[in-house]
Amino acid sequence: MSGLKTRPTDQKPEDFLETVEHPTRKSDGYRLLEVFKEVTGEKPVMWGSSIVGFGLYKYDNTRGKEFEWLRVGFSPRKQSLSIYLTYGFDGYQGLLDVLGKHRLGKGCLYINKLADVDIEVLKKIIYKAYRENKSK
Repeated sequence: MSGLKTRPTDQKPEDFLETVEHPTRKSDGYRLLEVFKEVTGEKPVMWGSSIVGFGLYKYDNTRGKEFEWLRVGFSPRKQSLSIYLTYGFDGYQGLLDVLGKHRLGKGCLYINKLADVDIEVLKKIIYKAYRENKSK
């Protein structure tokens, strides 16, 4: 099976979070670790050197190659917290309208700090993405 560059590793997510220099990003990273565990019921796995992933799914790309990827995850990046939701945001508008300050990418939700958002709404978004991101 072909794969992506970013693969699961044996690194502990807590060890990675300890390397985050920005104090708010570090504490938000630990809070997200607990939120994702609670919402998904999954054990966290490091993907590459900086993504904490939860769950696994397999999919075929447009060229017919099969890949494995995390169902949902996050990374406390220098610029913002990146929340990986994978499939985009169709059907999320009602939740996004009440989430708080955020930006959207193709499959990522970007938050400057957790204090900017309603954590209960974020949990609902993570849960919805987790439930939808099953192996195809």
